Amino acid sequence: MTRINISPVTRIEGHAEVRIDLDESGGVETAHFNVVELRGFEKFMIGAAVEEAPRITPRICGICPTSHHVASAMACDQIYGAQIPDTAKYLRELLMHGQYVHSHSLHFFMLAAPDFLIGHDVPPEERNILGLVKKEPEIAKNAIRVRKFGQRLTEAIGGKPIHPSSAIPGGMSHPITENQRKELLEMAEEARKIAEECWILARDILDKTDLSFGAVDTAFMGSTENGRYSVSGGRTKVIDAGGSPITSFSGEEYLNNIEEYSEDWSYLKFSRLKDGQYYRVGPLARLNIVDSMGTPAADAALDEYRDKFGRYVQTTLAYNPARYIEFLASCERAVQILSEPSITSNDVRAEVGSVVNTRGVGIIEAPRGTLIHDYTVNEEGFLENCNLIVATCQNNWAMDRGVENVARKIVSNGNISESGKNQIEMVIRAYDPCISCATHAIGRMPLKWNIVPKRKGFNSTKP
Repeated sequence: MTRINISPVTRIEGHAEVRIDLDESGGVETAHFNVVELRGFEKFMIGAAVEEAPRITPRICGICPTSHHVASAMACDQIYGAQIPDTAKYLRELLMHGQYVHSHSLHFFMLAAPDFLIGHDVPPEERNILGLVKKEPEIAKNAIRVRKFGQRLTEAIGGKPIHPSSAIPGGMSHPITENQRKELLEMAEEARKIAEECWILARDILDKTDLSFGAVDTAFMGSTENGRYSVSGGRTKVIDAGGSPITSFSGEEYLNNIEEYSEDWSYLKFSRLKDGQYYRVGPLARLNIVDSMGTPAADAALDEYRDKFGRYVQTTLAYNPARYIEFLASCERAVQILSEPSITSNDVRAEVGSVVNTRGVGIIEAPRGTLIHDYTVNEEGFLENCNLIVATCQNNWAMDRGVENVARKIVSNGNISESGKNQIEMVIRAYDPCISCATHAIGRMPLKWNIVPKRKGFNSTKP
């Protein structure tokens, strides 16, 4: 069997490859998105005190640590039966928006934009962030400015720009000062202005989007607060491909609706609905589920997006403009929250005591999609079981099938061009997968051993 390997997949977080197996005529027999990284957070957290989880789990990833931090703290809130103060809720929401601004702007401007603003068929040495700086220096400068705001917001509220530590059982460990509020508000207003002005770039991508590119039809999952977009609250809702509701649930009910499984070609877990339907999460799914974004410029952008794609969107590359609309909404929402002087209140934590519930589930909307932290503890509060379901696992099936969809179109007589390879990568890149977050295994891992004959003169008994 002849195999084409695309390794590594570029401009994503983590390490992955694509394997395309050809039939005798040089056509595509199978194609898969393959990941062989392994991380073991679900196992080595067992035995730790649960209040340590919000400090441990951000180390899963340096790109989306905030989501793990907040989801973990939410699970701890349930275990200790804590009702956190309103100020703490707003600070956690701001913390999330800081990550959205940082993560979404990073992906849109630096990872996805080169394919659209430079061209997917341009040589790879030019089709990158350095090529973007050369061709569109102002866009690159604006990207750096808004990312700086996202990092500063995380640092001020979370204590550190990466791996925040301020979300604790019962709320937040510290408030923000009035000087910090004014500083962050000024930065937020600049970021909002840039986001509004650069929407024209994202809107231009709408007209360059191939509706059949990497096509899959799925259901969708995301959280909403009474139909409005939300990054840190509400119920989780599932709709089918046509927008009809399938179910909605709170965090602790997710096992009644979702099942995980594995395939032998990847260490990434897969997720699907209990009835066997496949679904997607993240920006595309959330925009399909919500009725509105809740902020003026993002709502106007959402209207344009739906004029192009329709009310319920399946198009894979639509993830890119959908992600931008969320970035815009986060900039606007940060301005709204920081405009309220009451955000500096010292009432940021409820007192917690002993364990009230031996299970807690934190469910939140991470930039890449729905994130679930499920902890079971003993009566002393030490972890006995830990399950994490991340967005990349939930999008894994769609990425895998999208890869094969494009491969069948562009592989001819056993040949694939450099541009064709990048088009396959673009399918994966649209989902902005976070491989570090997603590399967990169920049961026996599909390891393969290669036995190599001993080389002459090599003494295997010596260290």
